[in-house]
Amino acid sequence: QVQVVQSGGGLVQAGGSLRLSCTASGLSIDDYNMGWFRQAPGKEREGVSCIGWSGSSTYYEGSVKGRFTISKDYAKNTLYLQMNSLKPEDTAMYYCATDVNYSGSWCVVRPSSRWGQGTQVTVSS
Repeated sequence: QVQVVQSGGGLVQAGGSLRLSCTASGLSIDDYNMGWFRQAPGKEREGVSCIGWSGSSTYYEGSVKGRFTISKDYAKNTLYLQMNSLKPEDTAMYYCATDVNYSGSWCVVRPSSRWGQGTQVTVSS
């Protein structure tokens, strides 16, 4: 049975850092492109960052470039999102997903994607 479990997140002041984790069981993350998505109240879900199955290529949404870093730890079967220099506009529910599609300018889920349970990130000004 496939499970995708997130951890991390919370409340931080602007300029601070957080790290999100996404640990999969029942699948191997090196078989899949994976990604992080977020949804703020009243807004559509957006792809924040995606990474290829091998970890050699990545996508970042424009507003997070240079501040967020996506990575994989194959030994722990875990996906990470390191978020630095956080801004109030980063406040949202963050979700990880397996089996995503991405290019240099977008990152989307597929019908076969598995989702984490979501974790709230709140950045105070």
